[in-house]
Amino acid sequence: MSSQSTVRDFARYLKPPVYALAACLSLMATQVSAMNFSASPAEATSIAREAYLYGFPVVEMYKTLYAQAVDQGGKDFKAPFNDIGNTAMVFSPKDSAFVTPNSDTPYSFLWMDLRAEPLVLTLPAIEDGRYYSTQLIDLYTQNFAYLGSRTTGNKGGNFLIVGPGWQGEKPAGIEAVIPSESEIAYGLNRTQLFDEKDLPRVKEIQRGYIVQPLSQFLGQPAPPLSAAIDWPAPVANMSDSPELFNYLNFMLAFAEPQPGETALRERFKKIGIEPGLPYATGQLSAEQRKALEEGIAAGKAEFEQFKKEQVDTHKISSGDLFGSREHLKNNYLYRYAGANMGIFGNSAEEADYIGYFVDNQGRPLDGSRQRYTLHFDKNALPPANAFWSLTMYDGKSKLLVDNPLDRYLINSRMLPDLKRDADGGVTLYLQPQPPAGDLQNNWLPAPDGPFYGVLRIYMPKPELADGQWKMPLLTPVAP
Repeated sequence: MSSQSTVRDFARYLKPPVYALAACLSLMATQVSAMNFSASPAEATSIAREAYLYGFPVVEMYKTLYAQAVDQGGKDFKAPFNDIGNTAMVFSPKDSAFVTPNSDTPYSFLWMDLRAEPLVLTLPAIEDGRYYSTQLIDLYTQNFAYLGSRTTGNKGGNFLIVGPGWQGEKPAGIEAVIPSESEIAYGLNRTQLFDEKDLPRVKEIQRGYIVQPLSQFLGQPAPPLSAAIDWPAPVANMSDSPELFNYLNFMLAFAEPQPGETALRERFKKIGIEPGLPYATGQLSAEQRKALEEGIAAGKAEFEQFKKEQVDTHKISSGDLFGSREHLKNNYLYRYAGANMGIFGNSAEEADYIGYFVDNQGRPLDGSRQRYTLHFDKNALPPANAFWSLTMYDGKSKLLVDNPLDRYLINSRMLPDLKRDADGGVTLYLQPQPPAGDLQNNWLPAPDGPFYGVLRIYMPKPELADGQWKMPLLTPVAP
């Protein structure tokens, strides 16, 4: 197919549809006559519980979108839409744009507006033995595709990211066409950093991440610009109150409803949740607001019980909580749990996350009350084809823990510097104060209070999925 005919095809790519144009209205407007609220109090509570679990990941994603791509004066701003912002350093406790960040792989950030035309994402060729990936995420926080070491290799290439409804064919020079079910999407690049001396090479790789509109890639005229978007500023309680439904309505305007959600969306309309329409929280009656708040509280309680009974006990793994729509099968509690505990987590094939929230007695971890060890037998280190890493997080903020060593993790590349046990195994020490003797290299500093750890295993080996490898548990150390 010629490049000219390809341009004609993508020029016919959806003009901003009516539901998307509605999103250009500020949600803070006072014109609220279109809002529908027909549910009884009991029904509203039930629907609000569903809508909260469904919408929380969307709204949490919006917080990150706003911080990284809209708020140009903010400390977490990375780059405007359809441009790449590179972070040429590892995450630190000062980074707060999203919870449970990964400090092994400097990130590159790409927020995509796919309304006017598709984008071409170029990855550079890199050396074997270094991990890199591009995680493509829709506005529901679902991982709809991966590029990089595991899926496309380290040879690089050009990849076309298209929004819903695009009808073109794959142009020459494009490795693959990758569809997103939402017009707003996120590309999160991870580039493995070996050590501080390796930063110049990581920066060089990051400069090779390039994004451009398809028209520019083809050297053809660009289609008309899409309507400007009036992004509503975040408010303090936007994820935990009826304000959440403001932002949910706004974001849903950028994603066509999926066939399997028709009945759900119809129920949502009974409490005013409709794509692109303002949500009139100020006009709710006291009874309506109370019903919504009770529904949100019920959703939170459902998650806390699920976390305690299924996640903390490792009956449910991270691989169950992150992935595509097909993988998640519209399990909104799972999607909520993933966004709550570590938004933008990888799918199971890309990385496995093992959360350490309790000790071997089932008690919550707390550095103010206890010291802990984690022991790996000699031949039972985490099974990774790429690498593994154990990262420490503050239990209250869910961010990295400030400490005098600026050490936020221990990973597989640090093994040569770790002290081995007499049997050849490795014991790590998770506690606020350094361990005695010559064990400081094995110390992962914990806060003087609640904490949790996440063991990430990149490109996990089969023995992880089939259960041959057994994760060790955190063991309290006697005072």
